[in-house]
This record gives sequence, C-alpha cells and structure tokens, in this order.
Amino acid sequence: MADKPVYEEASIDGQPPKLASIPASDTTVWADASPLLQAACAGLRDGELIHGDNFNLFAAMSALEIMDPKMDSGIVCTYYSIDEAIENGAAPIPISLDSTIDAAWHKGHSLAQTVFSCIYLLRLDRTAPHALLHSYCRIIRATCKAVVSVVSDARTHEEEDLFTMTYGLPLNGDGDDKCLSILNAVEETISRQLRACKATSSKRRLPEDLEPLQSKPNLEEGFCKALLCRLRFRKHFFHVLSCMKRPQGRGLESARKHIASCLTELESILKSADFLRSCFDESCEGDIDDKTTASGFEPIGFDAMLNSRLSAPTPPRAIKILSWKKAVEYFVKLLHDLDVICSYSLDPHLESLLRFVVQFQKSQPDLVARSYLQGVTHPNMERFTHQAVFLHQEDILNHVNIVEQLLLVQDGKLYGRDPFFAVINKAAALPEATKNHDIQKNESFLQLGMVIANFLNSNGVGNSSLPNKLVMNLLKILCTNAAWQRRKLGKFLQDWRVIYVQLELAFRNEYGEVSSSSNDENTCMKIFQHILLWVEEQTYWIAFRFLILGFELELYSTGEYCMVYWYLYAVLIKLSEKTHLMMAVSHDTAKRKGKKKKDSPKDLARESRIPPAVLFLQCYICLAEGLTMMLAALRNEIPVFHSPSPFNTEHEKFVQHFELLQRACIPDHVSYPSYKESTTHARLSTLAMYNYFKDAQRIAKEVKSSFSNDPERLAELRKLEQVAEHNSVAQNVICRLGALDPSLKVSFEFSHHPFFATVVVKRS
Repeated sequence: MADKPVYEEASIDGQPPKLASIPASDTTVWADASPLLQAACAGLRDGELIHGDNFNLFAAMSALEIMDPKMDSGIVCTYYSIDEAIENGAAPIPISLDSTIDAAWHKGHSLAQTVFSCIYLLRLDRTAPHALLHSYCRIIRATCKAVVSVVSDARTHEEEDLFTMTYGLPLNGDGDDKCLSILNAVEETISRQLRACKATSSKRRLPEDLEPLQSKPNLEEGFCKALLCRLRFRKHFFHVLSCMKRPQGRGLESARKHIASCLTELESILKSADFLRSCFDESCEGDIDDKTTASGFEPIGFDAMLNSRLSAPTPPRAIKILSWKKAVEYFVKLLHDLDVICSYSLDPHLESLLRFVVQFQKSQPDLVARSYLQGVTHPNMERFTHQAVFLHQEDILNHVNIVEQLLLVQDGKLYGRDPFFAVINKAAALPEATKNHDIQKNESFLQLGMVIANFLNSNGVGNSSLPNKLVMNLLKILCTNAAWQRRKLGKFLQDWRVIYVQLELAFRNEYGEVSSSSNDENTCMKIFQHILLWVEEQTYWIAFRFLILGFELELYSTGEYCMVYWYLYAVLIKLSEKTHLMMAVSHDTAKRKGKKKKDSPKDLARESRIPPAVLFLQCYICLAEGLTMMLAALRNEIPVFHSPSPFNTEHEKFVQHFELLQRACIPDHVSYPSYKESTTHARLSTLAMYNYFKDAQRIAKEVKSSFSNDPERLAELRKLEQVAEHNSVAQNVICRLGALDPSLKVSFEFSHHPFFATVVVKRS
C-alpha cells in the first residue's frame, strides 16, 4: 500500500492544512542539534553568514518552505475550486458592480490573482440572464484582451513577466466583439430609468417595462447615476484602446475625445462614493481610503486567492489589491499619459522624437502607457531591405506613432503619404542627389545595408531583412522603465560601436584615399560620411543617457560623484563635437539646396556662431567640469572627502560603473589612469582661478532666447542656471575658507536638477 501524505486535509473554512508529526520508527535516532547551533552562533560575528559547499547565499535567499502559510501563499485560500465558491454563495446573481481589480493587474500582478479573481468572469455564462452584470463582465474581458495584446506586441511585458500570462483563464470568449452593442443597450435602459426617476412626483413610478435596480424608490436615482458613470467609463476606455489601434494615426484625435470623456466619468465615480456610503445604515470599519469599494464594504464575488495555484510555476506571491481611491487615481494618471501620447506629432525629426520619449519617461508612466508609446511595426517593412541603411530613422518616426498595428509602410510611402526618399533626405541630412531613386541600385549603397544586416545576423538581433532593428531596438529600450533601460543601454552601446567600426571599414575598403571619382561614387561617399557621423553622434547620446540614469536610480554614492562627473564631462565633450559637425553638415546640405551664388556678410556671421543646441550641451559641460574639479579639490585637501571604502578600491568602483563604456571604447583613450591624472593635482587655490559655474550661468542666460518656443528646454535651462548660480557662490565660500575652517561642512543635493548636484556649504 502506498504511503499516505503526511499533510492533513484543509478545512472548508479556509484554514491552511496543518503539518502532521513526522513518523518515527524503532530505528529512528534523534539528536539534539541545539549545542551545534549555539556554537555556530557564538562563532559568528555581526554580518557574517554560514557558507556551505552546497548552500550559498543565493540558495539561502531562494529557499522556500512549501506548504508554509507564510512562505507559500498558494496554500492559504478560502475555496479550492470555482464551483465550491459558487455553491457557497460567493457570487450571487444579481450583484451591484464596483470593481477596480484591473488597476492592480496593470501594476504588474498576474491576471489570475487580480481581474480573474472575479468569479463572475470565470463563469460568464451564469451572468447571461442579468444583462447589466453580463455586459459589464464582457467589456472588462474585452479590455483585458486589448491590453494584453498591446503589451505582448510591444514586448514591454519582459519587465513584468507575469503580466501577459493567462494561465488558461477564459480571456477569449465568443461574442466579445459585440460587447459595446450589449453595453449600449444596457446603458440606454438605465438612462431611461434615470429619466423616469427625475420626472415629477406624479410620474414617479417607473414604466412597467423597467425593473428597478433596488427596492427603495428614493435611492433609485442615485443608483442609476452611480451605475451609468461606471458603464460609460468602461465604454469610453475601451474606445480609447480601440482608437489607438487605427492605422496612420487616424484614431488619435478620437482617442483624445474618449480620454476626456473617461476623465469626466471618473469624476462622477468619485462623487458617487458619498451616496453609496450613505445608503448603508451601518458604518464601515477602518479607513475608507483603504477600502477596495466605493461603499466601503467588502466586494461580493471576488476571491484573490481562488486562482493562486494557477498563477505561476513557482509558489505565487501574496498581493495587496489597490484601494478603490488609488485605483481611480491610477486610471487618471494612465489616461493623462495616453493623452500625451495621442497629442504627439506623427512626423518629427529624430532628435525631437528621442527628446519626447525621454521627457515622457520623466512622468514615470506605467507598463501599459509605455507599451502604447512603443507600438509595433508592420511586416511590410521587409520589402525595403535595400534601403536598410536609412530605414532605421523612418522606422523610429513610425515606431513611436503610438499605434498598435500601425501600417507604417503603404504603397511604398511613409504613413501612406510621404515618399521614402523625401523623409530620408530630411532625417539624415543627405545630399540633394539622393532624391534620384537610381542611387539605391549603387553597389556601395547596397553594401552599406548588407554590413548592418550581417552584423545584426551575427549578433542574433534578427535576419538580414530587418537591418533597421538596431535603431528600433534603441527606441524599445527607451520605452522601458529606468532600471531595465540602463541595463539594456549599457550592453547596447557595444552594438552601436561595432556597427560604426564595420561601416568605417566598409567605407575605407570602398573608397580608400582616392578623391577623384564619379558623381555617383561621390554621392555614395557623402552618404557614408553622413551616416558614420550620425551613428557616432547617437552612440555618445546613448552613453550620456546611460550615465544620467545612474543618478535617477541612485546608483552613485557621494564619494563616486567625482569620477562620474569626470566621465560625464568626457562623453559630453564628444557629444557636443559630433552634434556640431552634424548640424554643420545639415546646414551645408540646406545651403546647397538654396543655390546661393554669393554669401552675404550677414550669412557668414550667422554661420560662424555656435548653434544653440551646441551651447546647450556646453552648459552641461561647464557644470560637469566644475563639479569634477570642485570634488577633486575637496578630496585632495580635506581628509573627510577622501575616505577609502573597506570593500572596493577607487579603481574597482571605476570599473564597476564604466566597464560597459570602456568595452565599447566610449570615449576613446579614456581610462582610470587618465581620470587620476586629470584630478590628482586639483587644489582649492587653482579652483578659485577659474569658475566653470559662472560660464554655465552665462551660457544658460544667453541661450534662453533661442528656445523661447521650446518650453521643455527653457525649463531645463532655468534649472541649470539655478544650479550654476548656487554652485558659483558655494565655490567662492569653499575657496575662501577651505581647509582653514574645520567646522565647514559640504554636502550635495539634487534639489534643483535631477543629475547636476547643488553644493550646500554649512558650518557644523
């Protein structure tokens, strides 16, 4: 006879099963382990761990005691099946609706433990006789399907691996495509009830064909309003998701209108809370803000632990459902984020596109909003393989159109309206001759595409028919959360660097040092040069983004600021240089298009000026250099700033922070020895001779007028000016007192800018 399990059966009241005694036989030998444990404890100092050959720290943190109620949340459940829950009256029909479970799902928990903890959704056929409940459940299920689809297509769910897993739950159902027509019919019925309730007292009775929502006539109007705003919110929210799927961005304006309607209905939902709470004579226990329903009472028909055994291949996580109020706040923010996405232009320059994505990320949008930001590409891209070298820029423009299944390429045109070469010419600042479509057939032009394609193939990025993957992946990465984004950008830099090296090699092999060549070869050579410069500029922009994300994620300690700002300074110098060259190339191309016979003195003076975008970067450079030299001088002269870590040397910290940049040689000839050489001789006396912060302040003031129509950059310049002004004063105080005043305390805070520290000087 097989051995029986040593676990007792769980009781129906939801109590977890209890562990029975371990069976002992006559041959069992027991030993007291207490002396051994006491000896081990006595031999350990604070912070030390016991390390066994077969049980390391990782294994210790991963250990899980199966069937322990505190560690295995799957064993703590009220019901063990849906049928059992229904039999025990957990999901009566009919029922009033008040669900905010999907907000918790959007936050990264599994469908099984959030939305599908609703028993009505698990047995939707039971709700068919009740039109109101049935229509609401159908729209919820259809909305979930739409959200899962866009998150899966955008592959943003990699950040939250449980988000798109359905665990065999009934997410797809017949007739969900008609959910809106069913909902509209129910909405019309309740609207008629509301109009009847608002009639004069002589006509207070409802028409015979209308069934009241509840038994108290004086409460009918309030219940009708509360239900209508919830139904309408769900309807408009589903319309938002549907409109954002239309091709060529045709649905974005409609989506914005539905977003406005959603926000209006959410306001009505919030107002209905007072009425719902007043309907019950008994008061709710606890803070109403922590409740998951507007009335404050426990929701009917929900059991978060019902599907816990389905939720993952490993024991599931215990979750806390968002409160009703926080769920409404979540939807308000989500709708505002989607509105920002829908209001964005369909055909921007690459620079403005990247700035938009970075600016959008500052609001910390959630997974769903970032998925819609990313969108997906259309497979018809493959027919443009021979234009591989340039397609990446158009793809980004298309890719950020925020529309799932957007038809990026139609009839050989971008958005079905713009010829590809017109877009290429504008995005890459290519010579005028590239408008001739025959240039595509040039061997050098094709070779350039093949270089990228072969590189992508060898690195597992994709097949050679998708050479545009490299830049599209950049945008995908920028749409992820900050931690994921920084991790991916660091590895991604090496791909960009190798692409640059291979393009440069192909360029030299094709043209060498020969200057005399045909017009076609000259044109292709200019195309190569433009692309090389563009790739290099983007590489340094990615490196800059990688470094500043470290501040957002708080990865740098105060003692590491000096090396971080020094490296940031080195990257900004190269970025400024490449940006200036790229703008000069663009200006030269535009000038040729104008075909001016003779430059006027005004034109020559205008050309000699530094472009505002470059001055903007120079403001960054001055702040980074100023902070580097100040931190280096403080470290060299004041002992408190030079306290070696007991765990890592300075060199090891340098490698930890910049190893990925160093592998990609970004920038060239930058290393730990060069960092030491640059900062070892910094002194407070030499610091007083040149104030980098004053330069930053001056540049910020001068360049403001150039960005009067750009509110984002104008706001950034104001922040930079504040940092420069405060740090200039702080530097003067430090240089005047310095090591002479031991009570002087210098600290760094980010009160004015997210990654340029403000120096605070105080006396202890």
